[in-house]
Amino acid sequence: MINKLLLFLLLSTSLWCSAQTKSYPITISLFNESTAIPFTKFVTTPLHPGLQIGTEFNYKSKTHARIFQTVNASYFYHRYLAHGIGLTTELGYEYRLKNGLAFSSLLGVGYLHTFATAEEFIFQNGEYVKKADRGNARINPSLSFDVGYYLNPKSKKSNKIFLRYQSWAEYPYSPNFIPVMAHINLHIGAKFFISKNIKKQ
Repeated sequence: MINKLLLFLLLSTSLWCSAQTKSYPITISLFNESTAIPFTKFVTTPLHPGLQIGTEFNYKSKTHARIFQTVNASYFYHRYLAHGIGLTTELGYEYRLKNGLAFSSLLGVGYLHTFATAEEFIFQNGEYVKKADRGNARINPSLSFDVGYYLNPKSKKSNKIFLRYQSWAEYPYSPNFIPVMAHINLHIGAKFFISKNIKKQ
């Protein structure tokens, strides 16, 4: 019995020692979407709300600078145009000051699927019938700039708040009318870390 207990304790200790804590960055932002020529406007009205959730990983990280990749999922609702869901990835560069301020630029590309916010009808068999909306597939390249602040400047895994200006294009939009539609998003968000115990194999 004692031998079994000792074996159990030994195995438990071994498993505990083989576990390591790994942190995963999570970014969440609320944004206002609008159709506008990039860099001609900053704050736009009326409000067209959106939500973005993502993560990121570093390719190269130094004391004050890093090159990183993001992966994001987003949703926006434009009352007079469309609502859409998207998946994007961005290559980013960040420069971080000692006082916690940080400046970033990001170049991205993604897939967007949009749906009309108004009902659409087609003329069929002498009458108008409601058209089924399966949505539209788009490619959306983007260019973003942000300013942020790390709440604990001395830690590489500090929580961060940020303000981001994102310009992006929607293609193809309406090939016979407007092939490309330009948009801007103004984000306010935060980055934080979640931890998980990982067992070594």
